[in-house]
Amino acid sequence: MPFTVMSMTDAAADRVREIVASREGAQGVRVSIKKGGCAGMEYRVDLVTEPSAKDDHIERDGAHVWVAPEAALYLFGTEMDFEVTKLRTGFAFRNPNQTSACGCGESVELKPADLKALAEARGELASAAGH
Repeated sequence: MPFTVMSMTDAAADRVREIVASREGAQGVRVSIKKGGCAGMEYRVDLVTEPSAKDDHIERDGAHVWVAPEAALYLFGTEMDFEVTKLRTGFAFRNPNQTSACGCGESVELKPADLKALAEARGELASAAGH
């Protein structure tokens, strides 16, 4: 069974479905990472009208998110959420590979996921479950 790069909360899935419903031709969103900001990297969320076969695909209750292949190693284990606060409204990412963030929260420093540790943890879970 392959790893799922990211997961989505109900709030994120709801927002993705709202975006798709309001934009003609939209099928979902694509998450990528770009260099920028004071901490070095920024999450990027773009509208998808034609999915790329190279992207990882996540689906939750009809909400579709694609992950750019060059971002996957930095996003393993990440939970995508949608938050509305006094200061901002938007997608938020709880990423175990994040090592720091700038003060404004717009950019982050990320390290690649430790695939060996993920596989070992997964093996422990499978053996604990009797697989």
